[in-house]
Amino acid sequence: MDKLAKLQIFIGKEFTDSPSPFMRWLNPIVVSAEEGHLEFLYTVRAEWLNPMGNLHGGVTAAIMDDIIGATMFSLNEKNFIVTVNNTIDYFSTAKENDEVLAEATIIKRGKQFVNAQCEIWNADKSRLIARGTSNLFKINN
Repeated sequence: MDKLAKLQIFIGKEFTDSPSPFMRWLNPIVVSAEEGHLEFLYTVRAEWLNPMGNLHGGVTAAIMDDIIGATMFSLNEKNFIVTVNNTIDYFSTAKENDEVLAEATIIKRGKQFVNAQCEIWNADKSRLIARGTSNLFKINN
């Protein structure tokens, strides 16, 4: 079974079969999975909050990096793809027990580098929480 098909089996369910222990800790629910495009739903937990009771910016960045990594997984590449950089703009916040939707898309897929974008929204997509881009590099296993 290819990597994309493995993701698609989990649509509507928590992605418990992720090879990433960190992703399993984040407990995303796979909303949609297509080659180069994923949507995951997360429930904000108490340990994800900053001292003001809002979703911590570092957790927001981690969600972005993790779903972008999973989007690379959806490409069924033979090479391993690593993050070179992330750039993130923060627009709004989320509170404990809020559901947030992360949507990652491949912007450009080159021979060595991949550029991807991620947006994190509140559950009904009426409020953008953050938007980021990432450059990734293909390395041989």
